[in-house]
Amino acid sequence: MTVNTKAAASAVAPAHPSGKEKHGKLVQFLRGFSFFVYFMAGCIAIHLAQLIGSPLYYVDHDIYYSYMALTKQSFGLLITTSTNWWGPTTIRISGDASVADQIKKTKDGRVEFSFPERMVMIANHQIYTDWLYLWWIGYANSPQMHGYVYIILKESLKYIPIAGLGMVFYGFIFMSRKMAVDQPRLAHRLGKLKTYNTTPDGTKYLNPMWLLLFPEGTNASQNGRNKSARWAEKIGVKDPEHMLLPRSTGSFFCLNELKGTVEYVYDCTVAYEGVPRGKFGEQLFTLSGTYFRGQPPKSVNLYWRRFRIADIPLDSAEQFDVWLRERWYEKDALMEQYISTGRFPASPPTAANKNQEGFLETEVRTRYKFEFLQIYAVVGIVALLINLVLRLYNRLLSIVS
Repeated sequence: MTVNTKAAASAVAPAHPSGKEKHGKLVQFLRGFSFFVYFMAGCIAIHLAQLIGSPLYYVDHDIYYSYMALTKQSFGLLITTSTNWWGPTTIRISGDASVADQIKKTKDGRVEFSFPERMVMIANHQIYTDWLYLWWIGYANSPQMHGYVYIILKESLKYIPIAGLGMVFYGFIFMSRKMAVDQPRLAHRLGKLKTYNTTPDGTKYLNPMWLLLFPEGTNASQNGRNKSARWAEKIGVKDPEHMLLPRSTGSFFCLNELKGTVEYVYDCTVAYEGVPRGKFGEQLFTLSGTYFRGQPPKSVNLYWRRFRIADIPLDSAEQFDVWLRERWYEKDALMEQYISTGRFPASPPTAANKNQEGFLETEVRTRYKFEFLQIYAVVGIVALLINLVLRLYNRLLSIVS
């Protein structure tokens, strides 16, 4: 009877959208161990590079920020290679007419973006890995922007050993979720991101910047869904089915602070293949499942739109709240189409390429096979210099003695 009960339970248990676990326990352990060693070695090398370059802040701020951008590029390489080696997945990309000519397939099978050097990026928040795929977009952009990604994070993340201080060096913005406390912090950090630099000939310029915002404030979950429904009822608006209602206060403040230094907001709607209606990606695509058990999502789907900041109502918080909520209802409709058909809308053909595919597919990977070695370049060079100095010192001692 017990055996039959177990068999029946197994029969009705929903299958994982990525199929059965592809690796046994031993292989899972080895994959987990190798991932941990590679990722931690990369993080330590990057953090050491940050510490080595930190005195540059007192020499020249612009050189310091450029140097930290290089270390941020190293982290972009780290997460790109980690995903390619341990959690490969298909990235399926499309967008509306506002971005169709900015997303192209390369001859070697990659997708290349030509988004601007300064923009604000907003997205729905499905699971914790959303930021990883969006950071990779910066790597795949021309010019590459993975060294200039800025993210707004929970304040508690600042206290994670090694990674926390590393994120501080990156200029990430930490929020307590109390606007009275956060507004001065935001104003300070955004002030740095909109500060003009001057070349020796007097030309003024702004540093590149991709500011990533998740207006929902947290990833989609049953708890978040319930809170969103209660909030919608409280303020008397429709609650989206597939999204959480966005909170507009932080986005409104950021866009007003950056207005005049950024021209566009780029919106990405993210969907993971295989998430059933009413379920949540975090229940299916855990970090251990994606990277160790061989159950990454079969595809991560990204649909892009672009909005000119000059066309966004930033003079009134109430009007902006309505504007942002309407965009989220549109994203909810996009998600409904994805769940119903398995695809977002196709990209329209462009004047430059009338045969442009409606969906561009690629994978998260680097341009060059050994590009990840750049992660260790600074530490390696410093180690070689120290070794050279010690050798010269010992040689001098032997001559003197």
